Amino acid sequence: MGEILITANGEEHSLPEGAAIADLLERLGLSPKGIAVAVDGVVSPRGEWDQPLRPGAAVEILTAVPGG
Repeated sequence: MGEILITANGEEHSLPEGAAIADLLERLGLSPKGIAVAVDGVVSPRGEWDQPLRPGAAVEILTAVPGG
């Protein structure tokens, strides 16, 4: 398997081909609790976080911050 390049919150990351949002979050050390993810400007439902990311995908990861 090869590698793919994606952009997450403006930073390039190299992931194994077939990697999904869940894999990216794990690599970044982020817990999925309190997180929303958009891929190429479209919010990705948590149930789809196991779908492979495409090369060049632009991922935005947002975390909830308590206390407004």
